[in-house]
Amino acid sequence: MHDAPSKNQARAALSAALLGFFIITLDAVVVNVALPTIGRELKASITDLQWIVDSYTLAFAALLLFAGSLCDLIGARMTFGGGLSLFVLASIACGMAKNTDTLIISRFAQGMGAALIMPATMSLIRHHFADAAQRGRAVAIWAMGGSIASTSGPLIGGVLTQLDWRWIFFINIPVGVIALALLTRIPASPKRTVPFDFLGQLAATLFMGSLIYGTIESGRHDTEAFSIWLPFMLTLVSLVLFIIVQKRIQHPMIPEALIASGNVKISMLVGFTFMAGYFGLPFLMSLYLQQDMGLSAAQTGVIFLPMMLTGLVITPFTARLVQRFNAKNLIVSGLVSMAAGLLLLTLLPVSVPVVWISLTMMLVGIAGPLIAPPVAALLLNSVSPALAGIASGIFNTSRQVGGAMAIAVFGAILAQSPSFIPGFHISLILAACLSLGTAVIALRLHS
Repeated sequence: MHDAPSKNQARAALSAALLGFFIITLDAVVVNVALPTIGRELKASITDLQWIVDSYTLAFAALLLFAGSLCDLIGARMTFGGGLSLFVLASIACGMAKNTDTLIISRFAQGMGAALIMPATMSLIRHHFADAAQRGRAVAIWAMGGSIASTSGPLIGGVLTQLDWRWIFFINIPVGVIALALLTRIPASPKRTVPFDFLGQLAATLFMGSLIYGTIESGRHDTEAFSIWLPFMLTLVSLVLFIIVQKRIQHPMIPEALIASGNVKISMLVGFTFMAGYFGLPFLMSLYLQQDMGLSAAQTGVIFLPMMLTGLVITPFTARLVQRFNAKNLIVSGLVSMAAGLLLLTLLPVSVPVVWISLTMMLVGIAGPLIAPPVAALLLNSVSPALAGIASGIFNTSRQVGGAMAIAVFGAILAQSPSFIPGFHISLILAACLSLGTAVIALRLHS
């Protein structure tokens, strides 16, 4: 039995969860603005730059299901502490990297730490806020950490890159230390003893890894080459293996109760789509603004400022908006807003003043608080407390796979495009179409 958490413990848990969510989201975004500078200093190719971004998201996505199960097995506090410690150490290694190989490996380690942190943050909130209304407000505050990081990441990255790109990693150290200090004020989290699905985890990791690897590498190789088709063949085999394992073992990685839930399945799709657009846009815009328009990293960051402020202004009111308009309507509105912003960017002439680019991206900024907090709260309210850890792991896996696939697909399109602008436009149109399609499906959510 565990005593009910005190208010101080709940505040400490929420603060730690917010800081943890902040730094793992920041590191998924902040690198984009620094890519041209890193590329010049480390003599990196476009594929190297893709891997610098996607090694993080790949590790993040591949281990999230394992992390969700681990969170239930050993408790959210221990999982959070271990993941945060690994993340901080990997950040130091990233900042000290002398070549692309070291940086990519260190980014992978960062992603492993982030994978442990993410489901633990949601489980900490689920445990310390039993009341649904209080939990909704807590999720909105928690989501503010991710919203601030995702929207301010380009600005922070631009400013720090002007000093030295290595500071985009060193900045994680003080934030991580504060979060670890807060963790000491939180009691041990409840545990759920179930066998670990090793084969399912292995198959899921192979599926995501081979899919993303094949997509990235297809950008620099002949698509008819066997070396490109081999990872996609492994993707198919690992998917079949995963399905077989899930049907035959007693305690599958994804419990049947979650598979049967329409809200869980649609939430996964929404998470995938949201990150494809929200994470893919800074990657595309940073390359466009610096390589095509000749802006500096700091100037690029400033252009993202209106998008950042839009998210910051709306996020604190998300809980009230959910109560007034319900989660489904907000999610659908956010997806439509994102699609509109992405499509409008393709219609702007090449010579357009950058202020119009900045204002157009505000539509994508609006989408963040309309989608992320409501869908996270809806997911937690759709599952039992015992399944909160694995449900959050599955949900956030879909988010990270969406972000990783966006970088992989967009990078492959840019690499195969005769010039940057056509590939840039095709990538934005694909993301917009995905967002509109998901909006239609999200109408089936029950909130």
